[in-house]
This record gives sequence, C-alpha cells and structure tokens, in this order.
Amino acid sequence: MEVVWAVGQVGAVWMAVVFGFIVLPSALGISLGISEAYMWVLVKTLEWATIRLQKGAKKPQPQVPRTPTANGIIERDETPMEKEIALLHRADFEFSHIFYFCRKGFEAIVDDEVTQRFSSEELLSWNLLTRTNVNFHYISLRLTVVWVIGVVVRYCFLLPLRFTLAAIGITSMIVGTTVVGQLPNGSVKNYLSEVVHLTCSRILVRALSGTIHYHNKENRPQKGGICVANHTSPIDAIILTNDGCYAMVGQVHGGLMGIIQRATVKACPHVWFERSEMKDRHLVTKRLREHVADKSKLPILIFPEGTCINNTSVMMFKKGSFEIGGTIYPVAIKYDPQFGDAFWNSSKYNIVSYLLRIMTSWAIVCNVWYLPPMVRKEDEDAVQFANRVKSAIARQGGLTELPWDGGLKRAKVKDTFKEEQQKNYSKMLVRNGSVG
Repeated sequence: MEVVWAVGQVGAVWMAVVFGFIVLPSALGISLGISEAYMWVLVKTLEWATIRLQKGAKKPQPQVPRTPTANGIIERDETPMEKEIALLHRADFEFSHIFYFCRKGFEAIVDDEVTQRFSSEELLSWNLLTRTNVNFHYISLRLTVVWVIGVVVRYCFLLPLRFTLAAIGITSMIVGTTVVGQLPNGSVKNYLSEVVHLTCSRILVRALSGTIHYHNKENRPQKGGICVANHTSPIDAIILTNDGCYAMVGQVHGGLMGIIQRATVKACPHVWFERSEMKDRHLVTKRLREHVADKSKLPILIFPEGTCINNTSVMMFKKGSFEIGGTIYPVAIKYDPQFGDAFWNSSKYNIVSYLLRIMTSWAIVCNVWYLPPMVRKEDEDAVQFANRVKSAIARQGGLTELPWDGGLKRAKVKDTFKEEQQKNYSKMLVRNGSVG
C-alpha cells in the first residue's frame, strides 16, 4: 500500500507540474521562458559538440553545404541536355553518340532525383542523435559522456513528458470537440470550436518541444479560401493549426485517428471522405467547391504533393486542388534538421515508430512563411496555376523545385511519360543534325 501511495503522490506532483508550467500557459498562449532556456542550452551544446568533432577528427569535414544531388558516388554535369547534344553531335551520327544517353541513364539509376527525396537529408555535423555520415566516429570521452547524458534526458525525461502532453492534448481535443458539437450551429459554436482547436494544437506543439517562427502573418489564410503547403510530415497540420484554424481534408481512418476525426467533424466543418469516395475525383471536387463557396467556413488545408517529401524539395502539385476555384493561400514550411528529423518515410517507418523518433529527438524547429494570396489567371489552366504556386513556395522556403510526381514513391513511371521522354530525345538529335 505504501508503494502505491508513493507512486500516486509522484504521479500527482508530476501532473501538477505539467499542468501548471506547460499545459495552462500553452492554453493561454503565453510562455514562461522554459522553452527558450531549453533551446539556448541545446544550441550551445550542439555548437560545443561540433567544435569537438572538428578538433578531434583526423580529417576535419569542411562545413560546406552539399548539393541535394551529390552523394559522393557520381559527379553530375549540370549542363542542359540540349546544349550537350549540340556540342557532341556536330558531325553525322555515330554509334558512340549513344554513350551520352548511357551515362545519363547510369546517373539516374545510381542517384536519381526522385528516390533521394524520400530519405532523410544529410546533416553537416552530428547532432548527438544519430550518425547520418560515415565519417562520424569516436572522438573523445567527453563527447561520448555528453551523448550518454543526452540519451538519458531524451528517453527518461523528455519522452515521458511529451507522451503526457500528447495524451492531454488528444484527450482534450476529443472531449472538447464532442461537447462543442452538441451546440446548435451558430457564431458561438464556431468561436468555441476555434478555441478548442487552437488550445489543443498549442498543447500538442509543446509535446514536440516545438519552436515555430511564423513570418508575414498579414497573409494568413482567410475564410472561404484554400491553404496549400509543401508536405514533410503528418505534424505539418499541427504546426499550421497552432497559429490558426483550418478545415482538414482527408480519408476516413479507423482506430484512434478515426475517433479524433469523428469527434472534430462535429464541431468543425472538416471534409472527410470514405475510401470509395476518394477515388471519385468529381465527387471530391464538388464537395470542396461547396465548402469554398461558403465564405463563413474555415479555409481548407490541402497538401497538393499527396505524400511526404524530405524537407529539401517541392515535388509536383496535383492539379485537383487548383480546379476548385477561389483564392489560394500558399504556405512554405521548412524544418531545421539540426534538432530533429521531421520527415516521415512511410515506406520505412510506421506511424508509431515515426512518432517515437519525433518524441525522442531534441526538438522540432521550423519556419512558416505565409505568402501573398494567389488567384488563377484567365489564360491559365489548373496545371500552370499549380506550378506557379509551387514555384512561389519553393523560392520562399529555399527548397528545390522538381517536376516529378511524389506518387513515384510507390508507383512505376507511366509508359506515356517514357514515350514522351523518348520523343524529346529524338527531337534533340534530329534538331542538332545527328540523325538524318
């Protein structure tokens, strides 16, 4: 009995500290300076570790950012294909001319632009979490001791704390939206729904030790609009709802996610689709248009890439989001990988493993830029509009812009696309006098 009583007392003190110093300030939108102090200590520790690595390594690694396509295996020639062919094929066609295409093919196989976007980006220096570079070896006893202390802090203190905050945030979301959902539709219900969503999102951000910097808040999405953003992680939605409320769009799930979806849709006009409905593009477009047409409803939050990309690039935006009409509010999200890898590689980790990795990292630090609203021009089709929005997001976030479909993460390249590339190659050869 004494052991049970002692455990109960410790649990009570733990919950009192969590509620008094974290949950309550989060709900009120204020900070006691604890997160700022933690980040200051963390930055200083990582700076010290970087210096120790540079001094202790036999061959210090130059602190030069590597290009996204460089992996040490091949060195690409960035000359445009058309220009290279024009230089190589000034004479009549010879059998050796195919070597150029062979080289391009080998480069694509060894280090293509698509598959490397679905692996964690390379770090310039070890962040005391994982070794993402084979050159990070044992340096000194002090660095090892600091790493061991970091493991103890992350797994024995931060993980239980973050799990507690996540449980409080999710439970509050389910209970709060269920209660608000019983109220009659009106301004009071909408106001309380936004309060519940904002409060719970703030608690969940604290559960990630999140430090988020929002820029250009005057461009925040307005009601009746569509917010589109690049996609790195499932927590992107929490990052954005921490600063404003959105109507989510997605497929109906089961389990805990399904419970959250059924509770939140009672209080907020989220748009959830059954699996069979998601395959009907016209039905999806119709429901989204009906939502956008009501200027009193919250802006829709959509991730047009359709899958998570590794925080280095922006891949093809699906045109469906840009056929709906209305005003598009672009948002660029860029995470700082020094403190934790926010990218979710769903092919390698399930959601539980991913959340465990997130909750045992140092922190989630990111920048969010609200870009000026954009509307579709009269002479612009949905694809052109999507590309224009994608380019704006890539420029603002410092991300590489790629034309590839993120669906290639799991699907094969369509035959029509292969044929199109073959036609382009043949046109280049004919135009440059290599064939004919």
